[in-house]
Amino acid sequence: MNVVFLVIVLGAFVSAGWRQVTWHAGAGGPSPMEALSQAVIESASGSVELALGLIGVMTLFLGLMKVAEAGGLLTILARLIRPIMVRLFPSVPAGHPAMGAMILNLAANVMGLGNAATPFGIRAMEDLDKLNSRHGTATDSMVLFLAINTSSVTLLPTGVIALRASAGSADPAGILPTTLFATVCSTLAAICAAKLYGRLPMFRKTRPIEMAGATEPTAETAQEQNEETGAYPLWVSATAMAVLLMVIPVTILFGRSISPWIIPGLMLGFLVFGVVRRVRVYEVFVDGAKEGFQVAVKIIPYLVAILVAVGMFRSSGAMEALVRLIGNVTSRLGMPAEALPMALLRPLSGSGAYGVLASIINNPHIGPDSYTGYLVSTIQGSTETTFYVLAVYFGAVQVRRVRHALPAALTADVVGIAAAVVICYLLYG
Repeated sequence: MNVVFLVIVLGAFVSAGWRQVTWHAGAGGPSPMEALSQAVIESASGSVELALGLIGVMTLFLGLMKVAEAGGLLTILARLIRPIMVRLFPSVPAGHPAMGAMILNLAANVMGLGNAATPFGIRAMEDLDKLNSRHGTATDSMVLFLAINTSSVTLLPTGVIALRASAGSADPAGILPTTLFATVCSTLAAICAAKLYGRLPMFRKTRPIEMAGATEPTAETAQEQNEETGAYPLWVSATAMAVLLMVIPVTILFGRSISPWIIPGLMLGFLVFGVVRRVRVYEVFVDGAKEGFQVAVKIIPYLVAILVAVGMFRSSGAMEALVRLIGNVTSRLGMPAEALPMALLRPLSGSGAYGVLASIINNPHIGPDSYTGYLVSTIQGSTETTFYVLAVYFGAVQVRRVRHALPAALTADVVGIAAAVVICYLLYG
């Protein structure tokens, strides 16, 4: 992100400087460097105003998610996922702590609970490393887990919905069907890529043996895992997956009619779920809302940095030059040039991509409810910060040879972005 930030600012400065040299005072209006200076101040002020507007919506959604989490929704999802996970990871014993941690991590990602997913993910990597015969080298199970993690199916991208609402979107939840479609495609691509790349000779010869020297989980640990993620019958999980897949064509056909009902329905549904599960919904909602306030405040520095850089890039004329250069080519593929920085930055920096998303949907010439606005919102909600996830998860267990983890994760990213273009074009193009 350091390089990306510097390149954007340097490109803006060079572009504005060149225009300043060739600028004539009689042309009227501020000089290019004056406009650049003004863009810096306005972008810094606007980023703080954006964050303040985001606090209320972020607080609402994280409060609702806290109610759902306290009611045991995370455990329910984990039990639905377990039969599938056992088949995807045959080298991991069904009762091993690694299986339970992976299931809870993916269930948290499904609900958009990134903060809750990370501790489970690190714990899963630590437990998977106990099955590793060659510490420091990623096993096939580690690679597959990371690939799925970076492309996990997402039902509720709360952060992006909150940002769209704060940007004045008339349909902030309109990205739910597009995000679901894109993440289903990217997750399938992640699984296929991890399995196929692992068979290549260059990766197969470095494959560690799994379960070598692994100890059986204790009775106490196994009981905890069963309590947390004991599986539903296979037919229940299969039915849930079939319903999920059926939702995709329904949302494509009736997305515009359904989307106005989503936010009120989610609020009522989560609160009723909490009441049925005997959760003190008001107190729990307030606790979750406090976390939402803290999250919104923490992102202010990131928003200031990236929005100032993007504001400079746009004001300097560099963005306009980029659009002219590659806009015709990428537009034919459904990717407007304005959305390219978002697609390129998303695997590198979550906060940076979040700032770029904010700058795009708050641009009065684009807006959150345009095709480009829906596209960048879907990309943000359906892809993960790949390099960050690999660094954190593999760093937690001192893995230096990641084998085919990065190619598999990037393949999932590319498929996710392509799927986002397709579904956004069909619904909003």
